[in-house]
Amino acid sequence: MAWLMTRGRERAFREKLIDLARLRNDVAVLDVGCGTGTLAIAAKRRLDSTGAVYGIDPSPEMISVAGKKAQKMAVEVVFEPGVAEELPFPDGRFDVVLSTLLLHHLPARTRHEAALEIRRVLKPGGHVLAVDFGGSERPKRGFLSHLHQRHGHVKPADLIALIEKAGFTVIENGAVGTRDLNFVLATVLAHRQENGGQHE
Repeated sequence: MAWLMTRGRERAFREKLIDLARLRNDVAVLDVGCGTGTLAIAAKRRLDSTGAVYGIDPSPEMISVAGKKAQKMAVEVVFEPGVAEELPFPDGRFDVVLSTLLLHHLPARTRHEAALEIRRVLKPGGHVLAVDFGGSERPKRGFLSHLHQRHGHVKPADLIALIEKAGFTVIENGAVGTRDLNFVLATVLAHRQENGGQHE
């Protein structure tokens, strides 16, 4: 799907996402819904030996392919089976969490559970990059548009609301620049005071 939607420019697309994620060398990164591991592997290549990258996906077949791909490319990434709404990691394990083209697959309640889990596994001061299809106000014709409309989307305002409701503070949001893909970059504040769901 990513290859089709980017018209074969998937590599440039992945590099753009890594730029948006603002990775630095000494971080621990989790790619939620990693698929065959392309983004996780690209992220690890941006980091030096002090950085660590993990990827999870509910499909054992995808995880198997991702592991073989990383091994073939001699890139050290840990791939494990798992679901977004029940992440198999302890609290505060990661500095950065990536969620790309995942949320539109999930029902609304599961999306919220996934967002809460992402916040749980992030360190204070850590951040999440969520990227997904936003949908088009004007239906377009053509094979790709038809396929995309059937595939689902999350409206940009809904994506922001989802992230904020889970307790994040949005740093930046906007269009990725590829079709109707949108992103939200948000953080877990290091000093957050919660009161009735509100945060500072």
